[in-house]
This record gives sequence, C-alpha cells and structure tokens, in this order.
Amino acid sequence: MTTVTWLVLATLLLAVATSPWISGLVLIRERQVGIVVKRFAQRTLPPGCLIALKGEAGYQADTLAPGIYFGYWPWQYKIQKVPMTQVPAGQIALVVAADGAAIPAERILGRVVACDSFQDARKFLEASGERGRQLGFLTAGSYRINTALFTIITVDRASDFGLNPASLLVQQIASEAVGIVTTLDGQPISPGEIAGPVIPGHDNFQDAQAFLSGGGSRGLQEQILLSGSWNLNPWFVQIDPVPMLEIPIGYVGVVVSYVGTAARDVSGAEFKHGDLVEPGHKGVWVTPLSPGKHPINPHIMKTELVPTTNIVLNWAVRTEAHRFDAKLSPITVRSRDGFSFTLDVSQIIHVGALDAPKVISRVGSMQNLVDHVLQPIVGNYFRNSAQHHTVLDFLGARSERQQEAASHIRAALAAYDVQAIDTLIGDINPPNELMQTQTDRKIAEEQRKTYEVQEAAQKQRQQLVRETSLAEIQSQMVSSEQGVRIAQLKSDSLIRQATGEAEATRLRSLGDAQAIRATGDAKAAVYRAGVESIGGDNYTLLQIMQVVGDRNVRIVPDVAVNGSGGAGGLAEGLLGLLLRREAAGMHPGSPGKGTVNF
Repeated sequence: MTTVTWLVLATLLLAVATSPWISGLVLIRERQVGIVVKRFAQRTLPPGCLIALKGEAGYQADTLAPGIYFGYWPWQYKIQKVPMTQVPAGQIALVVAADGAAIPAERILGRVVACDSFQDARKFLEASGERGRQLGFLTAGSYRINTALFTIITVDRASDFGLNPASLLVQQIASEAVGIVTTLDGQPISPGEIAGPVIPGHDNFQDAQAFLSGGGSRGLQEQILLSGSWNLNPWFVQIDPVPMLEIPIGYVGVVVSYVGTAARDVSGAEFKHGDLVEPGHKGVWVTPLSPGKHPINPHIMKTELVPTTNIVLNWAVRTEAHRFDAKLSPITVRSRDGFSFTLDVSQIIHVGALDAPKVISRVGSMQNLVDHVLQPIVGNYFRNSAQHHTVLDFLGARSERQQEAASHIRAALAAYDVQAIDTLIGDINPPNELMQTQTDRKIAEEQRKTYEVQEAAQKQRQQLVRETSLAEIQSQMVSSEQGVRIAQLKSDSLIRQATGEAEATRLRSLGDAQAIRATGDAKAAVYRAGVESIGGDNYTLLQIMQVVGDRNVRIVPDVAVNGSGGAGGLAEGLLGLLLRREAAGMHPGSPGKGTVNF
C-alpha cells in the first residue's frame, strides 16, 4: 500500500479511536469535575436513593477527576462537566446532602463522616452519611464536589437559601469583646439549668461533631468565645458579641453565677445569711473580681458592682452621681411638742472589698442595701430620736443629736458588714410659725442688746465728757494755784514794801498827826459852834449845799423816767439813755453823768 493509503487508514483509525461513540472518550479538564450519569443498567436504585453505588442507573457516586477516560459511550453515559467548588479566604460554605440516611428526630443536622470534605461521595454514603443540612462545612479552598449529591452554599448563593451572607463569613470577635454562644443542635439542657455545660475537645465549637459526641446541649452555653477568628457553622451555632465586663477603679465585681457545679458553702459557720462559693460553682463567688476587664458571660452570670471607696447617700433633694440615693428624700419627723419638721441627712458608708460578697449574698445588690437596709435604719432612728426632744432642743443640740445618730447607725450597719463612716445632719426645716416666733424673740433680744450697747455708749460718752471737764478744771486749778502762789509772792513783797513804807510813814505821821489833830479839834469846835447857833438840821443842810456847789453836782437828771410803772415808761427811759450816750459820743467833752428816778 502506498503512503497515502497508510495516512488515510491512520486518520480513519484515529477518528474511530477518538470518537466518543466508538471509544467512549471523555476529557476532564484541570478545574473541572465529571459527574457521571448512567442512562440504563440491569439494576435499579433502591427506593428513596438518588446516588448509585453499585452501577445502578442514575447519578453515580464516583466522579471523574481531570484526565482522559474511555468507555463512557454517550449512548450509555452522560458526563456532566461542572467547575470545581471555590471557597474564598475569609468565608465558609455550607453543605446540603441530597442522599443518605435519615437524620434522627433528636437532631436537625447530618452528622459528620469521613469523606474527604465531601469530595468522596461513596465514602459519605457507605459511612451512613445523613441527607439534609450537614454539621460539616467547607473552609477556604478548592474542592471537587459531586454536585449531584451535595449542594454547596457559598456567600454569593446565600440569599437563595434564605441565609444572611454575613453568616457565611469567618466570625470575628474583637479584642475587648466576648462571643455569647447559642447552639442549635444537641441534647436538651438538663432540668433546672439555664445553659449547657462546658464540653471539652470541640475547638471552640468549630468541630460540631465533637461537641455533639461529647454530650453537648442545644441552647445557651456556659462557654464563651474570646477574641479571634472562628470558622463556625451558622446552622449549628449563633454568636452574640458583647463587650467584656469592665470593673472601674474603686469598685469590685461580685459574681452571682446561675450555672456551675453544685454550690458548696465556704462562708463559714459565723455567716448565716447566704452561701458563698468558690469561682466555677453556682452561687455568690467568695472572691470578687478586681478592677479591669473580664470575659464574663452576662447571660449566665450577674456581676454586681460594689464601690470600695466611701459612698455618700443623701436624704435630701440632691442626688450623688452613683444614683443609689435617687429614691431618698428629706426625713419628716415629729417632735415631743407635736411639731412636724424635715431634716436633711447625709450618711457616709464604706464596703470593704473582702466584705462585698457577704453584703451581696445578704441583700442582693447595692441598691437593695440602700432601699431595704439604710433607708429604714436612718429614717426610723431620727423619727424615734425626735420624739424625745422639742424642736428647739433638737435645733440647739444638733451636734449631740448627730453624734448619737452616728453611734447608733454605725452599730446597726456593722451587722450587715458595712462600715458607717459618719452621719451628718444638714438643713433642719422647723415649722414656719414656730420660727417666726423665735425670730421675733431674737429680734427683740437683739434690739435689747442694741439698746444696752447704746446706753453703755452714752454712759461712756458722759464719762468721757466728765473726765474731759475734770481735766480742763484741773488744768484751771493748776493755773489758779500757780496764780495764787504768784499773787502770794507779790502780796508778800507788797506787804514787806508796805511795812517799810508804813514804818516810814508812821515816823513822818507822828508830826502830821499832831497837826491834823489840832486842825480837827479846831473844825470840831467850829461844828459845835455852828450847831449851837443855827441848829443841827440847818447846819447839815448848809454843809450839803456847800459840797454841791464845790463839786458841781447836778440836781436835775438828764433823763427822767416816770415812776408810774409800765413798759412805756421803761422804754422811754432806755431810749433817753441811748440818745444821751449817742450825744456823749458825738461830744466827747460832754458830761456823762445823770440821775434816773424811778
């Protein structure tokens, strides 16, 4: 045969060999999966089965990996070429099995079986994998999945299956948060419990089958998820991120746990007001949480913040920032004399860090401590105390009432493991009518004191005037005494001078006296002779007329005033005197003498 003939024969043989109808050739590319459907067979699938394991007609369990296959004649097989399943990084994919055993009634998800991440359908079915939604899921990667058996739900297809696309993302728990876990499959929670117990070995709920095999319960879980990234099946578990419990400076956190092992009291025989347990047990933990951030599940534990600094509580209209005293109001009391009045009270308390669990075990919370312990103790004390005193006594002895109250309340609160630092009485608001009376009395008292002060001032002023006058008189007396002494000295000098002169005069007068005596004797003789000759009265009148004539004495007055009396005569006399003096001023040489007759 010629070369051409050989080429034709070779071509024909190659065509026959590569013809699917003759050789049953199938080519599966690198990123494809071959799904085999057998058109007919001697054996048929059992009822309810979808995938053939023994060559029955229908979808076959085994798939075709990339490569060239012969014997899959089109008239007997149908090869469906589907792309590989891709799960991007940061995502997961859920799986629904179309064939397999029935899921037991107590579960809602198919159990996990060894099947190479759902890539070996035969192993899945032979291991009694269960049809329906699967506990297992696919993480990021590429998979050769028999899509006739498994439906893969990725983020881009989530909405078609009624899922939130965000639920197929890797779960992220922030650094200062915790994840509260609720499982959707497992055994029922034991009676009397509110959360499922901690199950070891399930890798923080990422291995759902290990959780269920370990006896995990559906519902709220004691275990929480800490910060990190977690591959979680949203059909199996739901996560509720919440912030970590933060206990500020100046506080401790007393934990009341509603889950845990049976309570075993460690409070001791002396404490008879509740049980204190070690951490991890059900009850009030004997060890409080210190300031900081703690990964606490708030759904199964209650943490009561207890201030370890001094707390001020006001029975008044004002309220502190902690708001524990928001319901407190001024205390209304009745005095012994029947008056009702109100008073503001401030109570300072302190709860020690180690005493905080005892306080919470006994009263439940700090607000209960204020409402059910402090309010009746403080209020009733002041009501009882006021009945033994009048309003004015209460006002006047306020410091004593305060000390008595502090002592009583300190002893009462010690029984509750609370330290009473101090009790302070603020404003006291007595009845207005009583205070008006006291005000009037006080005003009158102050006025009396004012008058007394003014009187004392007047007396002091008078004393000052008296002392001043005495000082002036004393000064004058000193001057007078000095004047008297000077006058006395002058008098002594004059006396000595007069004595000398008198002595000299006496000596001169001895001769003069004799002459005068002779003259007098002569005049006396004349007087006697005159009296004898004309009589005594006549001689006297003669002598007067002689004197008037010798001395120019005026007989008629310059101004005459009528002696009849009355204001008119007096006025006329005064006017005459003034005119005379005016005339005398104009004529200095005029005589100024005169006689006024009344």
